[in-house]
Amino acid sequence: MAIMEFSMFPLDKGASLSEYVSRTLYIVDESGLEYRLNPMGTVVEGEWDDLLILLTRCFRALEKNSDRISLSVKFDCRKGVSGALDKKIRSVEEKAGRSFRT
Repeated sequence: MAIMEFSMFPLDKGASLSEYVSRTLYIVDESGLEYRLNPMGTVVEGEWDDLLILLTRCFRALEKNSDRISLSVKFDCRKGVSGALDKKIRSVEEKAGRSFRT
């Protein structure tokens, strides 16, 4: 299982990019994979191949109307672990002895 965090947006569409980010979020939501949106990107949990397929689908959707796209992505791959989107946060909060904003 893996966690992928990515940020993807066109560089040729002006200052407001939420319209284009929402296009990729629609694809992420429809994928059925567990995900969390944050102010700087999206975190998705799934199998390696499924995550790469999702990333490609999001890129292809933006590519249709964009000549230049910025893409940042990072992965955390750990065998035998699922549900890490929530478990990682709970583990940190347990060790800190308090909850944090997520």
